[in-house]
Amino acid sequence: MLVAIDGSESGMHALRESFKLAVNEKSWITVVSVVPPYEGDLDMVGIGNVQHAIKHPCEKALSEAMEIAKAERALIKTVCEEGVPHERIIDLAEAENCELIVMGRRGASKLERALIGSVSARVIGYSPKDVLIIPLKAEVSWKNILLAIDGSKYSKTATERAIDFAEAYNGTLKILSVVDVPAEFYGEAPEAVDDMIKKAHGYVKEAKQLAESRGIKAEAFVREGVTPEVIINIAEEQKINTIVMGSHGRTGLKRLLMGSVTEKVIGHAPCPVLVVKA
Repeated sequence: MLVAIDGSESGMHALRESFKLAVNEKSWITVVSVVPPYEGDLDMVGIGNVQHAIKHPCEKALSEAMEIAKAERALIKTVCEEGVPHERIIDLAEAENCELIVMGRRGASKLERALIGSVSARVIGYSPKDVLIIPLKAEVSWKNILLAIDGSKYSKTATERAIDFAEAYNGTLKILSVVDVPAEFYGEAPEAVDDMIKKAHGYVKEAKQLAESRGIKAEAFVREGVTPEVIINIAEEQKINTIVMGSHGRTGLKRLLMGSVTEKVIGHAPCPVLVVKA
């Protein structure tokens, strides 16, 4: 797996949590910190060795990561990359043949949670690899998993991944599909809403049967409301350890728009969120 850090407390917390996951999954860890490209920043005027000044935060973060790894008796490889952060993270994950990218979630203020961070958003948008976002103070656990699905092919991939984790860690699975339509639909097209609700029940029933065929205890939910709000509420109500979601394969700027369901869930989730890529 690849753990991306930037020297922040949230990044270092994600690194510590990744050690536990690596032990269980018998995987190795590459830790990366990225030096953004120097574009003649006026704040750097007067600094003798600009390159050293730019690289220092990266080297400091990786040095701290090595100290944490030694204390945890974990083996890691550190890499200091230079360039556009999300591009370097994704390229390195490909080069190292990593199956998972792990990143921390920044602070708990409403603005920080709403925006989740441009680097994280771009990694999620462009990476072909699964991405695990870990909030500060949250622990990675697969004992009680919430799988959010919508019947798409991306949800089918997420279902397979969630079932694999539940099976490997003897966990339980909560399966949720949300019917999210404007209020006026109920008056103007009640039959269409009823059809959406019926389809949602079909999605969760199919996933539940698949989980149970693998010996996993599963429970299904269909709720009406604003999708990210419903997912967060169920996660809190059911004391969920990890949320698993599929990522829709949008292209270009659409993948980066703040306010998508995935980004809102990540920004407000009380637990880690695994974004599964098709």
